[in-house]
Amino acid sequence: MSLLKRRSFLKKAALAGIAAPVAAASNLPSPAIAKEKIRWSMTTTWPKNFPGLGTAANRLAQEIGRASDGRMEIRVYGAGEIVPAFDALDAVSNGTVEMGHGAPYYWKGKAPAAQFLASIPFGLTAQEQNAWLDFGGGQELADEIYAGMGCKFFAAGNTGVQMAGWYNREINSVSDFQGLKIRLPGLGGEVLKALGATVVNLPGGELLPAIQSGTIDAIEWVGPYNDVSFGLHRAAKYYYAPGWHEPATILDSFINLKAWQALPADLQAVVENATRAANQYVLNELMAKNAEFLRILQEKHQIVPRQLSSEILKNIRKESDTVVKELAAQDAVSKRLYDSISAFQAMSAPWSALSESAYLTARGA
Repeated sequence: MSLLKRRSFLKKAALAGIAAPVAAASNLPSPAIAKEKIRWSMTTTWPKNFPGLGTAANRLAQEIGRASDGRMEIRVYGAGEIVPAFDALDAVSNGTVEMGHGAPYYWKGKAPAAQFLASIPFGLTAQEQNAWLDFGGGQELADEIYAGMGCKFFAAGNTGVQMAGWYNREINSVSDFQGLKIRLPGLGGEVLKALGATVVNLPGGELLPAIQSGTIDAIEWVGPYNDVSFGLHRAAKYYYAPGWHEPATILDSFINLKAWQALPADLQAVVENATRAANQYVLNELMAKNAEFLRILQEKHQIVPRQLSSEILKNIRKESDTVVKELAAQDAVSKRLYDSISAFQAMSAPWSALSESAYLTARGA
């Protein structure tokens, strides 16, 4: 090959080498346009970073951020940082913040049906409750209730069976509730009112001072894990089971309805899946931690939990049936919610008895 031809060949090869990657690059997809980052605030009814309940809100926010690959950022505020605990739903519905975390019975003054959603005395277990939400029409009813308050509803935690509470006097008969001043929210509080107790509703951060000062005689909160975290074992002598009033209590994540509707579909799916994860995680955590802290109460603090007698529970159950039905009949939404839950319980109870209850009896301690 002559020198001239060789130079011509090399020049063409070089040009071809440059053209190839240019052509290839022209076939690549255009770089994705960066999507706008969404920053929300969440206010809760719990003290900042409170174990189990407060940290459930933190975990929910973290999961939304992780699952959205950082497109959604949720900043969590404890009770009192933006608004007081029981003003959380107002702050969300009026758009002060986009999101909140609490428990449905805190909103019974705005929507009486909300207390039936939280938990019904002698009602659904946590497994039954979750099944009702997904397969018994519960989610749709809850959405209807919360839409009336300007919010979107998600279950974002469950306590499972709670304890009956801490008392400064023994409960040996149903008459011992007469004149008792007790912190007990929701429908359980209405039942004890009917039995002669004086019932008050206090946020978690006010519990210990109230019983230490004698403002109240008894406190119901959740179970060993959260109760020890508040130091309730230092303020009352008698610790009773079982939690007839709250066999499974939903924690709610509520989102400003306009903010929810403005989210793109993929981020709505992220939020929904994150709340499902939080719902199960809280139940798992409280199962593990309550078992651990029950041992701490017994071995370190010499607290021996007591069982309410079968006679006391029988009388409470009788009163509960009357009180809850009467309250449900006071408005149409409460009645529909109560009827839905009752029907699902009637359907699921035989299987729960044949499976869970029979197994636990067979297993013993």
